[in-house]
Amino acid sequence: MKPFRKHVALAIDGGGIRGIVSTRALSILEEYLGTPCHQVFQLAAGTSTGSIISAGIGARLTALELTDLYLNLGEKVFPKSWRTALFPLSRYRYPAEALINQLAAYFGHLKMGDFWTGTPPFDIVITSFDLLTNHTMFIKPWKEEYRDWQVVKAVQASCTVPTYFPLVDGRYIDGGVGAYANPCYLAAYEACFCLAWEPSETTLISLGTGRSPHAYQPEGATKRFAWEWLTPIFGAFLQSADDQQVHLVDTFFDQLDFRRFQVDMDESIEMDDTSQMPLLLTYGNILGEKIINDHYDRAMGIVAPKIKK
Repeated sequence: MKPFRKHVALAIDGGGIRGIVSTRALSILEEYLGTPCHQVFQLAAGTSTGSIISAGIGARLTALELTDLYLNLGEKVFPKSWRTALFPLSRYRYPAEALINQLAAYFGHLKMGDFWTGTPPFDIVITSFDLLTNHTMFIKPWKEEYRDWQVVKAVQASCTVPTYFPLVDGRYIDGGVGAYANPCYLAAYEACFCLAWEPSETTLISLGTGRSPHAYQPEGATKRFAWEWLTPIFGAFLQSADDQQVHLVDTFFDQLDFRRFQVDMDESIEMDDTSQMPLLLTYGNILGEKIINDHYDRAMGIVAPKIKK
């Protein structure tokens, strides 16, 4: 693995329970470096499940502790009940109380501003979407309007996937509803324009939580009913948006030491499928090996064609 530069930032995608893929990979990085993540990174940006990991690093949890968090989180947050059995007749599949309690067990009464006033200061970008104003929120510890937000509330807002959990304060939902399910561009912008880090002195690590296999089947596509198109179209939209963020960083921050890592899964694993934890840990091992061997995701290196003058 190439050495990191002076400043090191981290960006972590959404993906529900698949966040354990990233925490396992980060634990391999910690073992390789002999240093906990909170001493490696000075900035972390996360969407949805990525917000849990980013906040956890800011709270000085190790990647191993974060992996344990996900193992404890799984069945407690995603229990099977009449809501899941009768969905979509219910408004949401899982009550919010279990998620809140699990987050509170790790973050307590920590406020967003506490990250910034700590020694050393730690910057975090957590995304959420405000249905009232119809725009993406960038929750940061140094912004006046978010300093007094409880970390639990900020993370819960980012993790509130529509149809899975009830809205936070009747207005906040998953940050991935906007364009930032992959927050790598946000991390690059934060580092270079808000923290004034020199791109030539900055490393940005971007972690995915697993790429689902291609759902398109030529022999059956012409026979799909209207509702059968929802899953492949939604999946294509998310993957395209994720790769677009990678391309934006490559294009507009070319002096940055940008490293995007992702793992291809052999099967689709839903964000609440806790039965796949052992397999997800295996994918985390693969992702960790990719990090320490600099095996970048194929979404990197897309070169725009030169325009003839």
